[in-house]
Amino acid sequence: MSSPLAKESTDRIRVGPILIGCLLGFLLGEIVASALVALSAHVAHYPGGFNALSKSNSPPWWSNVFGLLGLWCGFGVAIFFAVTQGNLKALPEQWRVRPSDVLYVVLGVGCQYGIDLLYYPFHFKHFNAPEKHIFGGAHGASFVLLIVMTMFLAPFFEEWFFRGVLYRTLDDGLRRQLPRGGATAAVLLSACVFALAHGEALQFVGLALFGVVLALVLRRSQRLVPSIITHVSFNTVAVVSLIVQRSGH
Repeated sequence: MSSPLAKESTDRIRVGPILIGCLLGFLLGEIVASALVALSAHVAHYPGGFNALSKSNSPPWWSNVFGLLGLWCGFGVAIFFAVTQGNLKALPEQWRVRPSDVLYVVLGVGCQYGIDLLYYPFHFKHFNAPEKHIFGGAHGASFVLLIVMTMFLAPFFEEWFFRGVLYRTLDDGLRRQLPRGGATAAVLLSACVFALAHGEALQFVGLALFGVVLALVLRRSQRLVPSIITHVSFNTVAVVSLIVQRSGH
């Protein structure tokens, strides 16, 4: 008969393997994304091939689509590993939607405008380069496809990976090691990793602050839906702003 201590040990989240799995999953996603983009560049006979495409400030829409799909494949592998091999149990009501969740739409919009105000005094050049990089070569149906991917699919996969797996794992591990400051450390560390993963130096501070908000939303609600809604509304403001700029208003 197994002891209660042994049962607790087997039920405990496997922090180390999950964190390694997250790193490998992210790297796998980058590799798959590069492979898909390289293959699509070859099929499309893109001038200069993959090397030229990787340096383009305004790549064709299909490059961004395949790049995102490849990255999300890596996220999916990491999530699957965490659940099946890392003892990371799903939150009891993580996919439940509540009427009060509409408040998280307001939170996401507020975060976007708050971060814009934070950066406003500095007048950084090329601050909107990430949006132009994604949408610059897209028009018509391809533009709509990228809108759907960045407004809805990106928040879904990123929240499940960064908050649903990475933050929860760090929170569990650091709380055990640092009973007093572990919870705060998990929020800050997961937010910094989230910001670093985007690979945008200028946007690091804003993304890290937003990552803190998203981690706190998950900790408070114990569901993934609120953080996803917050993220969707945050991205929506940026997309709407881009559409307004394109329309010339």
